Amino acid sequence: MKRTCGLLSAGILAIAIGSTASGAVKDVDAAFTAFWEARTPPEAAKKIAAIVASGVSFDEALTRLKAGRPYSAAVPKGVIRRSHMVNGVEYFYAVNVPPTYDPARRYQVRFQLHGGVSRESNAPRGDGTIGALAGAEQIYIIPYAWQDAPWWGEEQIANLRTLLDTVKRTYNVDENRVAVAGVSDGGTGAYYIAMRDMTPFSSFLTLNGFVLVLRSVVAGDLFPNNLRNKPFFVVNGGRDPLYPTRAVEPYVEHLKKSGVDLLYRPQPTGVHNTAWWPDVKDSFEEFVRTHPRNPLPQTLTWESNGQPLDSRADWLVIDKLAPQTDDAEPLEDLNTMGNRGDILFERSTKSGRVDLVRSGNTVKATTRGVAQFTLLLSPEVFDFDKPVRVETNGQLAFEGPVARSVPSLLKWAAHDNDRAMLFGAELPITVR
Repeated sequence: MKRTCGLLSAGILAIAIGSTASGAVKDVDAAFTAFWEARTPPEAAKKIAAIVASGVSFDEALTRLKAGRPYSAAVPKGVIRRSHMVNGVEYFYAVNVPPTYDPARRYQVRFQLHGGVSRESNAPRGDGTIGALAGAEQIYIIPYAWQDAPWWGEEQIANLRTLLDTVKRTYNVDENRVAVAGVSDGGTGAYYIAMRDMTPFSSFLTLNGFVLVLRSVVAGDLFPNNLRNKPFFVVNGGRDPLYPTRAVEPYVEHLKKSGVDLLYRPQPTGVHNTAWWPDVKDSFEEFVRTHPRNPLPQTLTWESNGQPLDSRADWLVIDKLAPQTDDAEPLEDLNTMGNRGDILFERSTKSGRVDLVRSGNTVKATTRGVAQFTLLLSPEVFDFDKPVRVETNGQLAFEGPVARSVPSLLKWAAHDNDRAMLFGAELPITVR
């Protein structure tokens, strides 16, 4: 009888354990379902506590985040025209989705920024299609700008962030193939975005634009050194009455010689339109195809004036600036051009800059004007079972183990909504 009771108790215990395990799996499933169904990054952030409370392991959370949300085939296709609010202002936009959209496939995305900003009012433009500038099959996001909200403003940075996040929550986007292209003012705007918010994008394609226009239209500081992080495809016309090649080329050459990955395709007979597009389209699309984003680059350089909007670049966050000193070691800067030391953009406030080089678990940082920064550590490139070493300006700033963190993993997954850019820990560094 005792043996029978013992067997019965063991069986009941096994059933209880199995039931508990099944319940735990259901809790994790439910918590991630709510996370994926969130419609904005702040809403997703509110779902983190439930995932942590479910007891999910770091490895399982990482696997689920890499896989991403499930996508449906029953979504709008073709030309979709909508609007959303940014800081109380309505922003219109269009999305062009291939009629053959397949949720099992990851799609390249192109933002297309239009020209003529100063002539526009806040309203939709045209029929919402990409039109004559269509290229490879992909998803096109077509935002609109106008005189009071040009491409070179913080509101448009927020607008593009929101649009990309919105599209990624409905359509299966290849996060490493999201390009920004623009014509005329849109081309100039592409330079601005690359200097302020390059992290989500793979490449920038500026057609009939001119980086120096930003000198006269942007009130805040700009840091052309930041252009070193992403590749550029540039087209200008020889007969363009606004930005002819003879005016543009000295600056294009300066950027190339200073380390910007830039492919220049001048059109000698081109004027201020895109009549040359049929001759350029194939090389344009080949450039995008062969320049996917590296979300976790080994080298990185970023300069900021300390504003939250542009303090982040890939796996670096500049947290606090330091007082400027006259004896600080100067860093090579694209803002200075030519033997005469011409300045591209005047500076009105102090800034800070961090240059990073990663080799295995060792990071060497060269800084100027930065007191504190944070490194976002990805398990894709850092070995969390080994110590991490960080040097700042030749001095040891940190050496030791870094623990995997489910809350950090989920925090940045909610913020970025990006399967290719996941961070398992945050490592704050004080510059010595």
